[in-house]
Amino acid sequence: MQNNQYLKADVLLLLVTVLAALGWIFSKEALGGMPPLLFLGTRFLLASAVLFVMGGKRWRTLTVPQFLTSSKVGILLAAAMMLWITGLFHGTHVGEGAFIASLGTVLVPVVAFLVYGESQPKVMWLALPIAVVGFATLALGRNQQELSFELELGQLYYLAAAVVFAFQMNINSRAVQHVPALMLTAIQLMFVGVLSTLASYFLEIWPVQVPLDILVWLVLSVFIASSLRFLIQTYALGLAPVSHGAMILTLEPVWAAIFAMLWLGESMTGLQLLGCGLIFSALIINRWQWVVMWFRKRNAR
Repeated sequence: MQNNQYLKADVLLLLVTVLAALGWIFSKEALGGMPPLLFLGTRFLLASAVLFVMGGKRWRTLTVPQFLTSSKVGILLAAAMMLWITGLFHGTHVGEGAFIASLGTVLVPVVAFLVYGESQPKVMWLALPIAVVGFATLALGRNQQELSFELELGQLYYLAAAVVFAFQMNINSRAVQHVPALMLTAIQLMFVGVLSTLASYFLEIWPVQVPLDILVWLVLSVFIASSLRFLIQTYALGLAPVSHGAMILTLEPVWAAIFAMLWLGESMTGLQLLGCGLIFSALIINRWQWVVMWFRKRNAR
């Protein structure tokens, strides 16, 4: 019975990575007809509304300290997401961007060590330089004519988003111990929506009307890449140990690169492939203990 649950969790979490990767494509397409911050704000306001409705009567139990804790994490998430969507808007390569953004995962234990003084596995010190070399390789791989270190504006935004994500994930892991996951997530998404919309109001020119096809991409982003993804992820993580999620969720940038190739017609130079490969290796090394646990459980079935 337990083996069936683990298998179900594996399949569902794999689906989560696919939905998350599709979110990159949905968002990129939507940016063709909406300002980035307006799109982000609309997407997350609608997604948070779905989760607020799902919470139902449970919201009556929310305390002021829980709301304030969730708000702090939400402000950080809003900053990270605004940097991310700006990177997606200015970036020229979605697949590459997905790998750069995933550096946030590599930086999580670094932030935990430097800021909170938490001891970390020694593999962190191996994963970090590999990730740095991977990012540098991507910068080298931009110019196909000659070898030169050249950072694109989108790459810088992705990197900044990864750093903020690392702080947000550290604080979020502590907040979830005191606030129910659904409430914590809904409040965070609400803050992303509100702050992004406010920033858009002052910084962007809103379109008079949004084309129907852009609205379709927006709806897909809200209900598939946000709400549905969260629902499946929460359910799946309840079926199996955290090692399953830690292992399988690293596949998101791989799927994003594949979908960008299939849908957007992207391709990578040899150096870009090497850079993405190094970053992915850093992700695996960073979660090596969970990778080992995952394979042990798979072999024990």
